[in-house]
Formats: sequence, structure tokens, C-alpha cells
Amino acid sequence: MGIAPLVADVLARQHVRVTFFAANERTQQGDGSLGNTWAPWWKARAAEGHEFASHTWQHAYWRGDVRSDGKSGEKNSGSGAEPRFRIEPSAGPQAGKRMIWSARQYCEDIALAADRLASVTGKKPLPLFRAPGGKTSPKLLAAAESCGYKYVGWSPAGFLGDELPSGPYPNDALLKKALADIRPGDILLAHLGIWSRQDPWAPAVLEPLITGLKARGFCFRTLREHPQYQGWIAQHGG
Repeated sequence: MGIAPLVADVLARQHVRVTFFAANERTQQGDGSLGNTWAPWWKARAAEGHEFASHTWQHAYWRGDVRSDGKSGEKNSGSGAEPRFRIEPSAGPQAGKRMIWSARQYCEDIALAADRLASVTGKKPLPLFRAPGGKTSPKLLAAAESCGYKYVGWSPAGFLGDELPSGPYPNDALLKKALADIRPGDILLAHLGIWSRQDPWAPAVLEPLITGLKARGFCFRTLREHPQYQGWIAQHGG
């Protein structure tokens, strides 16, 4: 969350509304990204018209499906058995631990982040979620949809590279590539700060990217208005 105020300033100055996917991750200041310290920041973003959705509460990475015999695999062999998954959170007291979760447990972790966002923003989050690292399986996506959450990925050109090492992927090269490759309807992905990147992306790239895309004739919308998700949101109370 270290660059969160800068991101908010840029978005407000450029009149751009976005969809924030949030997990309760460790922060440089305060009690976590969805803790009380940052609650006013989230509430202010709601007042500006941004949308919100879950990134799972514990930033819980999917590491594999579990078969009924306990082995990793893409299928559950038990007829009618509840799917189970190998999960590794990167936030919270269980960070770094490999666990096996049921579909119900994974849904509960999605819902925890959504419920916290609703509490701190006063705005109902969209019935969408983003899986940490974009790591999923058909079983995982089906489980999430069964409890009302549609997965959101990103477009190939929309991977803006802010989590890549800055040595081989300098900011000017990432900006140039994005401006050249992004196409209408693309979903773009950026973060509120990446611990491992030595040369922070957002201070150098975010506003030039927005103004450059505007110069190409682009406008910006939240996922509430994206054709791929409008129907799901309408059907699931978004």
C-alpha cells in the first residue's frame, strides 16, 4: 500500500475509475491492506466511484487440485465428492503453509475479503474474484462460481509488468510495450506496490500510460461495464 496514495491521486487527476481486487496483505504501514489503518483510504475510493472485488482474504495461492485418493491432479475421482485444493496463503498467520482446502473453505476465503471491503467502503463489491498469481484450475473456477464469484484474469497485453524484476524489465520498456500492444476491451493489471521490484512501476509509468492511451483514443471503465462480466454481475446481485 506504499504507493496507494499516489495511485489514488493519479486516478483522480485523470478521471479514471478502476476495479480494486483486495486481499488482507502485509503492509509497510499499519495492520494490513484491509486493516483499520487503510480503511479510510478504501472508503475514499468508494466515494470516487471505483469498484471493488475479492482477491481472497489470505492471498491464497492455488497449488493444485486434490484427487479423492489425496494425490495432486486435475481431477477429483470421487463421484459427487466436494473438490479439494492444495492452497498456500502468502498473508496472515498461515502464510507459507501448504494446506488442503475444500471448495467451501476456498469460497469462505473469497467471501471474507468481499465482506471486509463492503464493511470499510460502504459499497457492495462485485461478485467477481481474482486468484493470486492468476493460478487456477477448472475445478477451482467451478467451485468459486458455485458460490457466486466469477474469475477475472487479464489480457496478454494487459499484463503491465509491475511485478517483474526492474533490471531486465525497466519502466520505460514496459511503458513502450503497453502503449503499443493494448487493444480495445483489454483488462489491465497493476498492483498497489510490489515488494520485490527495485524500481517502482507506478510512479514512473501509471500516469504516462493513462495519458498515452487517451491519446490513442482509449477511455477507461470498471469491470461492472465490461461486456464479458455485465451479465454475471446482473444475475448475481452486483
